Amino acid sequence: MPSVDRVRAGVGTSEADGAAPAGRHAAAAALAALAHPPALVLVYASVRYDLPALLAGVRDVTGDAPLAGATSNGHFHNGAVTRPGRGVAVLALTAGPYRFGVGSVTGLRDDPTGGGRALARAAKRATDPAGTRHAAMVVFADGLLGRQQELLAGVHKVAGAAVPVAGGAAGDDRQLRRTGVFHGDLVLTGGAVGVWVGSPWPLPVAVGHGWRPVGLPLLVTEVDGTVVHEIDGRPAVEVIREQLGGDQPGAELGWLRRSGHHPSQAFGLIEPDGSLLIRGVYLDDEGRLRTLAPLPTYAPIQVAVSEPDDMLGVVKGIVARATEGRDPAVLLGFSGVARLNLLRERGAEEAARLQEAAGPATATFGFYTYGEYARTTSAAGYHNATLAALAL
Repeated sequence: MPSVDRVRAGVGTSEADGAAPAGRHAAAAALAALAHPPALVLVYASVRYDLPALLAGVRDVTGDAPLAGATSNGHFHNGAVTRPGRGVAVLALTAGPYRFGVGSVTGLRDDPTGGGRALARAAKRATDPAGTRHAAMVVFADGLLGRQQELLAGVHKVAGAAVPVAGGAAGDDRQLRRTGVFHGDLVLTGGAVGVWVGSPWPLPVAVGHGWRPVGLPLLVTEVDGTVVHEIDGRPAVEVIREQLGGDQPGAELGWLRRSGHHPSQAFGLIEPDGSLLIRGVYLDDEGRLRTLAPLPTYAPIQVAVSEPDDMLGVVKGIVARATEGRDPAVLLGFSGVARLNLLRERGAEEAARLQEAAGPATATFGFYTYGEYARTTSAAGYHNATLAALAL
């Protein structure tokens, strides 16, 4: 049986050119911090690698320990950032008081809700429930799925409201071509991998973004998938231009940009408690207003804006909520790649602040996503340009 002592965490990284050597080097560095064999291994990697060879290199060192992970848009670890396209990061964990189970599914594009149900069942089945009263789930999925909220709804139907979900949509170094998730030695496209975490105590998922609303609440009155045609019964682009007080010159990195007071914009989907669920918004090549995830007809929204100080200002509070009352070994973080883009020269500051707030005894480990998962008290839980965290 795994020890009930505090979980031990080790982090290793590599930017070596060869896939297998990079995997072996990062895994060996991670295991060097452990006194026992790992009970869970998480891997984040650039798509520049031969991914099956990379995982084989990792498993040369970690053996048959359960492994999950995703391709990334860069990743962060212990306050440092590996920029997109450059390397691999490995986290090795002993079980301590936790029980880990890993499951995966494919075929999400055909039925993301059914896939979410199957994913939760598979991960839960793989977990030894002995000594656990509570649970959380970490989910990684194809970042180009486009129906992420439906996946989370499926997970919710099995896990229920008492099991929070954290995680992120896989990246591909900002190429928007092909992403993958990892289960053991498998690289899956069009799929998802989930880690069920059985725990003797509640595991809160903390989330924040630093976006603030501008203007009055609006109602989406005509939408077709991710294309928003009308807001408040009028052409959507016209309404947004009025809200922002000027013309929009176009799109940059998928986000509407303008000079002056508002450096970036998004939609805030108004939740029942008044909080905002952030949805990225941009103009496509035909000048249509699109969101990064579909909005339902009659969804209440507000235009939201953010500055670097706003985005970075939420980090300390997120860490405090995720770690409250506990002395965790590791803080898992999931940050939207849009945050890295929008912070520009201050991009690495978010990771540094995460580590500072977590303290020197807690490792930090995360990646930049194509969308963040943080389901806490409702079935909703897919975010953009947001930071989510789970502490173990």
